[in-house]
Amino acid sequence: MKISVKIVAALLVLLSLGAYRTDKPAYLLFNQKGKKISYKRMLKQASKADVVFFGELHNNPISHWLQLELTNDLYQLTEGRVIQGAEMFEADNQHALTAYLEGEMDADSLKKAARLWPNYKTDIEPLVHLARDHQIPFIATNIPRRYASMVFRNGFTALDSLPDEEKNWIAPLPIAYDADLPAYQQMLKMMDGSVHMQTPENFPKAQAIKDATMAWFIHKNRLNGTIFIHYNGAYHSDNFEGIVWYLKQLESDIKILTISTVESGQPIQIPEEKAGIANFIVAVPKEMTKTH
Repeated sequence: MKISVKIVAALLVLLSLGAYRTDKPAYLLFNQKGKKISYKRMLKQASKADVVFFGELHNNPISHWLQLELTNDLYQLTEGRVIQGAEMFEADNQHALTAYLEGEMDADSLKKAARLWPNYKTDIEPLVHLARDHQIPFIATNIPRRYASMVFRNGFTALDSLPDEEKNWIAPLPIAYDADLPAYQQMLKMMDGSVHMQTPENFPKAQAIKDATMAWFIHKNRLNGTIFIHYNGAYHSDNFEGIVWYLKQLESDIKILTISTVESGQPIQIPEEKAGIANFIVAVPKEMTKTH
């Protein structure tokens, strides 16, 4: 049987197209050992935790979309036993946030009353609306930035003179501090030789007061039988340090699950230096568009 020239040409075209990758995943999920896993597996494990830390890259759309998906799925799976919390809201803005969630304040008023991040509209508001629509508590966990700035300039003792009312927006003083934790040591290395800092040791301390405060408000507001899902920059929970370390000081037997987001070249994989940084790792192409 003769094969026509047109059929041969068509087959050659198909074969040539097959030489190119047609699958371009927006992300891949890995467990702590670097094995590819399904979203379903991560969701199942998250549903067994007391606290889930979703470490994001602040300008990465996949981080924010997966935060929303995971929170909604946990809400459905647990029949509403979810509490939300975020680095992106500071503790002294809790009243305004709660008023908005309860319909006592509109979006414009919230914008005026709270120090919203520049990417609030695209990345954070969908999480807030999820809480509002399902009446999920949403906790402002971060320290007011002016107090972190005080520590950055003058160390922890700068907070001692604050009025008692303002100390309510910070983890109880004095906070524990381990300057030898690798994350804080890395921050010191970043500042090594900086001509702009007379006291570089205060740089990781400013990070620590944020971590301690976020851990404190998670501890203070979580309820037995619920899952507290917390959204924060990955650096705050990577390698089970930062907020995780402080929360473990408050509750040694708490069940914590961490998720981190990393950027990868092609094919998508975990960069060697990011291996094992979290229970689950969301690897996203470096070429992924940014939200800001």
